Amino acid sequence: MSKSIRFALFGAVVLMLASCKNMQVKQEYFVIDKDPLVEEGGMVNYTVTGTFPAKTFVKNVVCTATPVLQWEGGLVKGEPVTLQGEKVQGNNKTISWKEGGSFTYKGSFKYQPEMAESELIVTFDATKKGKPVEIAPVHLAYGVVATEELYSETAKGANTSASKDAFQRIIDKNKDATIKFIIQQANVRSSETNSDEVKILKDLLKEVAGDSKNYAIKDFEVSAYASPDGGFKLNDKLAAQRMKNAESYAKGEIKRAKANTAITSDYTAQDWVYFQQLVQESKLQDKDLILRILSMYDDDPERREAEIKNLSAVYKVLAEDILPQLRRARLNLNYQIIGRSDEEIQEAYKSDASVLSVEELLYAATLTEDKAQKKDIYTTTSKNYPNDYRAFNNLGELAFIDGDFATAETNFKKALSLNASAPEVNTNMGLLCLAQGKPADAQTYFAKGGQSKENNEALGNLYIAQGQYQRAATALKGSNTNAEALALYLNNDLAGAKKVIAAIKNADANTAYIAAVIAAKEKDVAAATQNLKKAISLDPSMKAKALKDMEFKMVPGLLDAIK
Repeated sequence: MSKSIRFALFGAVVLMLASCKNMQVKQEYFVIDKDPLVEEGGMVNYTVTGTFPAKTFVKNVVCTATPVLQWEGGLVKGEPVTLQGEKVQGNNKTISWKEGGSFTYKGSFKYQPEMAESELIVTFDATKKGKPVEIAPVHLAYGVVATEELYSETAKGANTSASKDAFQRIIDKNKDATIKFIIQQANVRSSETNSDEVKILKDLLKEVAGDSKNYAIKDFEVSAYASPDGGFKLNDKLAAQRMKNAESYAKGEIKRAKANTAITSDYTAQDWVYFQQLVQESKLQDKDLILRILSMYDDDPERREAEIKNLSAVYKVLAEDILPQLRRARLNLNYQIIGRSDEEIQEAYKSDASVLSVEELLYAATLTEDKAQKKDIYTTTSKNYPNDYRAFNNLGELAFIDGDFATAETNFKKALSLNASAPEVNTNMGLLCLAQGKPADAQTYFAKGGQSKENNEALGNLYIAQGQYQRAATALKGSNTNAEALALYLNNDLAGAKKVIAAIKNADANTAYIAAVIAAKEKDVAAATQNLKKAISLDPSMKAKALKDMEFKMVPGLLDAIK
């Protein structure tokens, strides 16, 4: 410790007093709101109240008091306040000789780690009738409680956000084709069954039926329709016959393809729904009028038909362009594409990873818990699919968990260069910034990570860094993490913090350290010592941190066991 700090500490003990002829300045004249000081939201705030008793502040003295936070190797000055005696002409705070007087000033310092072991003093620059006089510094507080700074450690253990694969072993697909009929007829014409559309459907049916390893047929649907002209009874009979004939045709094709599937069939006598859709999509001059009629007579199909037929010019266009499209049967094949099994994906990766899709590769990484294998798979994925951001994000995630922040940052930045808005990457970058002690940068990334599942928990760590402890506790509620325990402690909810500590599944050195802080607050020296020793055994660097921590220094004898 420097000579200046030892001198100031000695002054604090003996209530150092300085004299300026008939004026005395004592330490007891000053009261500070916190001793030791406390970091909140990255700042060390303080409020000092000074009181000069009657007949202590000399009438012709001007005195500027400056708060100074000093530590070995450095110091920072706060905003000064200038006082003057009652005979001095000026605009400063005047202290009466006869009655005395008080003053209050607030200030703050941006926290630096060196401030943990520091002293806050007040220095004086005084003059009497223009001549300088000396007044020795006065002690205000010793040390800064910086438990909030543990946010950078809790962020390291926060749940990161992985990029997910979109692999589906079974994918539902369908393929349909349309057979059209001549007005008031139901026979299936060869010109329709030989259309390109129907041929494609038949070829697919054959392919799917012949490859049971990669495909499975769910069912085959036949739906038949009649146009809404001609009366309901006629159309009902006509649509039913069209369904029957189309179903018969479908059964023949299914048999020829050697497919094993059921057929479901239905029909619609008057297809007003498709009629309305076609009119809406058309460029008919009077289509709004037709749509209005359809709306007005929604529950009366016969009236609808009659009103539309009354529009003779319009109806002619409908009969030529719209109604023929409604006389149809729809053939629909519902089938599934069956992808590789887990074993097949793993074997393909070992033999020739290039045959696997990006989704299969990303999925392959989820089939192992071995970090080295995961890293190898994601590295291969990033090489085979260099424009897909997800493998880079997951590589960064693995590096972050291992504490390799340089590699994590490289991969996260690469992922963001490919997809700047990816929420999971932004969440991970925010956590990395917190772990590096850069909460302002973290906030920028978290703002873009709102859609990731882990972003709320990550924000909880940021709120701790910002001094928003209640908000942090709310965001972290139920996470059972070091960050939640820390947030509850900073909210003075010691019981809640201890409950979370007990529920943490993968307790680490930070868990034990926070438990020691809680015990120290409760003056439980035995529990604090036990947890400190555990923290140091898991992470030897914790010893140096603990020896400087004001949380422990405030409990006499607590640190003796680890020195």
